[in-house]
Amino acid sequence: MSAPAANATPIASAAPTVYRMLFAISLAHLLNDALQAVVPALLPILEKNLTLSFTQIGVIMLVMNFTASVLQPIVGYFTDRKPQPFLTPIALLVSGLGMFCLAFAGHYSLVLLAVACVGIGSAVFHPEASRFAHKASGPRRGLGQSIFQVGGNAGQALAPLMTILIFANLGQTGASWFLVPAGLASIILFYVATWYRGQERLVKTTAAPAKYSYGNKRMLALGLLVLIVSVRSWMHVGYQSFYQFYLMDLKNMEYAQAQLVLFGFLLAGAIGTFLGGPLADRFGKRNVLIFSMLGSLPLTLLTPYVNGIWTFPLLFLTGFIMLSSFSVAVVYAQELLPGRIGMVSGLIIGLAFGMGGMGALALGYLADYSGISTVITLCSLLPLVGLLGLMLPSDQTVRNWTKE
Repeated sequence: MSAPAANATPIASAAPTVYRMLFAISLAHLLNDALQAVVPALLPILEKNLTLSFTQIGVIMLVMNFTASVLQPIVGYFTDRKPQPFLTPIALLVSGLGMFCLAFAGHYSLVLLAVACVGIGSAVFHPEASRFAHKASGPRRGLGQSIFQVGGNAGQALAPLMTILIFANLGQTGASWFLVPAGLASIILFYVATWYRGQERLVKTTAAPAKYSYGNKRMLALGLLVLIVSVRSWMHVGYQSFYQFYLMDLKNMEYAQAQLVLFGFLLAGAIGTFLGGPLADRFGKRNVLIFSMLGSLPLTLLTPYVNGIWTFPLLFLTGFIMLSSFSVAVVYAQELLPGRIGMVSGLIIGLAFGMGGMGALALGYLADYSGISTVITLCSLLPLVGLLGLMLPSDQTVRNWTKE
């Protein structure tokens, strides 16, 4: 979130919320993250085609998520100084190239190269797209961030449906069809980038380097937030990547049914992401962050033990609560470091990818070593990290830091 109105320029404060741009950016976000969702959706097919171990599956997720995460705050740092809006349509074309390579990859090394392209495209997209959303939000920063983020979560939720409708019929080569959404997203982003450049020309100002009071307390709070986001990402990728194998291997669930359970989990996460912003405006961002972790704990503790039809509502509610803080974490971090929209957005969103990738590798190794049930049991305990959220400063405290 941007600095409070006390620090905003009169022009920025008076700028209206441009909903057509917010929904355009959200649609581009949906298409971008749908491309990323192809990778976990293809994991069962790649495992069979290339005879992969769970560790190798974890490496695939690590490469994609690590490339996406490491570059994001770096891109954000430089574009905070000099925005580069027209990098975003190019980024989606790079992701489309990765999709094409993935469709015909016959060797493990080519799969890794393909997912790296997807990760790089995502890394360039997110910081600048967050800047677009920030500009289009006007005074409604929380709502704007929720609209932007829900597109991404909705794109991820499409993965199980893509598996059932596309990959179950076309196999690995079905990934080539995702050149179409990549091209569409590139066109949308060119349109939004043109609008953004026009808006920037209306205000010929250069932001001064941000100077913060309570710098040590801000960085401590940011460190705690980073830790919470990282563990949440481990938990999220654990369910997204490995729970389908758990259901099929140990619960004797059919492949299509397991994909529907995963779809419900990801769809609920998208709904939670959208509603998280308004809930945070009403109850406080810190409170929503804590609730998203501790509130999901009673549900996650049941995930190793439920069977059959009960897995659907359980995973749906888990995804809804867990991901309700996705956009909230970004806005909270932006308030901790006002004026660093691109860098902070890249840091928090990038960590969601990067730590998720590292978690996928670690959990994949654990699955090979101790079994898939151990992974699900571990994931069920991870929401306990929400206790650290009690150490975060309240929303009012952060606002007071900025006023002083």
